[in-house]
Amino acid sequence: MTDVLPRWDLTPFFPSIGDRAVAAAVEEVGGSVARLAARYDEHGVRGGSPGAVDADIVAAFEAVVAATEAVRQQLRLVTAYVAAHVDTDAADDEAAARQAELQAAAAPLRALAPRFDAWVASLGADALVAASPVAAAMAWPLRKAEASSRHQLSEAEEALAAELWLSGGSAWVKLHGDVSAALTAEIDLPTGAERLPVTVVRNLAGDPDPAVRRAAHHGEVAAWRSVEVPLAAALNGVKGEASVLNRRRGWPDDLAPALHLNAVDRPTLDALLAAVRASLPDFRRYLRAKAGLLGSPGPLAWWDLLAPVADAAAVAVTWDEACATVERAFAAYSPSLQQLARRAFAESWIDAEPHQGKRGGAYCMSFRGGESRVFLNFAGTADSVSTLAHELGHAYHNATLADRPQLQRQTPMALAETASIFCETVLVEAWLDGADDRQRLVVLDTDLTGSTQVVVDILSRFLFESRLFERRAHRPLSPAELCQLMVETQQEAYGDALDPATLHPYMWAVKPHYYSSSFYNWPYTYGLLFGLGLYARFQEDPERFRSGYDELLSCTGLAPAADLAARFDIDVRDEGFWASSLTVCRDRIETFCSLAGG
Repeated sequence: MTDVLPRWDLTPFFPSIGDRAVAAAVEEVGGSVARLAARYDEHGVRGGSPGAVDADIVAAFEAVVAATEAVRQQLRLVTAYVAAHVDTDAADDEAAARQAELQAAAAPLRALAPRFDAWVASLGADALVAASPVAAAMAWPLRKAEASSRHQLSEAEEALAAELWLSGGSAWVKLHGDVSAALTAEIDLPTGAERLPVTVVRNLAGDPDPAVRRAAHHGEVAAWRSVEVPLAAALNGVKGEASVLNRRRGWPDDLAPALHLNAVDRPTLDALLAAVRASLPDFRRYLRAKAGLLGSPGPLAWWDLLAPVADAAAVAVTWDEACATVERAFAAYSPSLQQLARRAFAESWIDAEPHQGKRGGAYCMSFRGGESRVFLNFAGTADSVSTLAHELGHAYHNATLADRPQLQRQTPMALAETASIFCETVLVEAWLDGADDRQRLVVLDTDLTGSTQVVVDILSRFLFESRLFERRAHRPLSPAELCQLMVETQQEAYGDALDPATLHPYMWAVKPHYYSSSFYNWPYTYGLLFGLGLYARFQEDPERFRSGYDELLSCTGLAPAADLAARFDIDVRDEGFWASSLTVCRDRIETFCSLAGG
């Protein structure tokens, strides 16, 4: 492919990272946070004995909410802007310096948040909701804050934890980001040895040439092995800090805070995981059929998980083709979704080119109002097109939240994947419509590759992180122990469908989510299956669905996951719902295997 991949345009926000306006914005954040802390002191925002919610308390509450909202809006823009520079250029020292200054300036907010929660608990969320229209508009976040307050240290201890985070968790996350962004791998390609950024090497997992895929895998694993010591230290540091704080805050285990944060209860997660485990034989059947198509006499090799099942000409996609494909698919759902994609392309919201110093992965960041920026490492494959649709789904979700204040925008991860997965499903259905058997095989493989990652591989990641937390409570794990644990959980999830000699022991080093948060993995599975369930509701009654879908997205920070699902007659505590969503995957596997002759 020869098309030039786009870089995003950040000039609507600031002229450049070196402009005085950026330094001034970072400095202003520090001043705003200090003034907010003073206002919290002025109004006695902290825990204490229960008090009556009178007119003075209502006035104080509404003033505190307005002041907090102003700071969060200010912080949202400058944080996203600086992160956009750091993530696309690890060697940008000026951007890194601004980010460090910004984190230090914003750090006191980490101590103010539990003070606010404790204050709400002392007043009573229900009493506030009854007395204040501002509180009534954010009833669920206040009730969630009240529940959070039961898992707090003392005010002084929370302030200390927030301050130590700068040289603890935050520093470990930065170390992982810096090391992985600068990492290169030497690979023995059929055309000769080359040293490439590890982000580029990981994209070769989708190359049509099996020799390239195998060489990329071995080169990538060797590269991660070369930095295993600092990354193991970072992972042990992050999980050790989280585990200590979770225990001190009275959580029953390390999973409980993630469930609370996602507004998902344990019966819901148990039902989801039970359905996932029951579906594993279906996904293993798909992987065996794929191995047969690729000419493998035995189980699929790890480096063939993302391999295309057609020749290079059939799977290569230019950037322009990717954009046109996504826009057409979105138009089949609604004009508003199509217009969002057009705006993103026209206003240069997307950074798609893999290059040295750019971190791996993909994400979407909200900047202000309904404006977002999308981060990709486009590889010119059908999977890259699917990733583009996924991230633009996040951008659409952000647009539905445009008029919500920050305190109403705190969407749990389990619900944050709703629009993105829905958009991927819209894309797949558009691809399959009118496709011949050869095209259907390619589309189904792209879709099932993604579903396998989100159902099977994420189960392995969930098992890995669960057991990592259990062992880290006693002592740090060595790089060899982390690799062994990773391979064991991969074998448990994939079973005999993958060649055990080819598994990837360093996925704990590859995935930045392990470092930036805890149990970031299962919400993707929730999002996939919930999105498939929503798409089924769309097919049953398109007009009714459209009339309620945007409102659902705009309310993802205003109700528990189960309550929002009930709006579409979905019971997320019922294993049967998750099983019905997995039936969509099973039907696609049946079709794929039939087309593959297996």
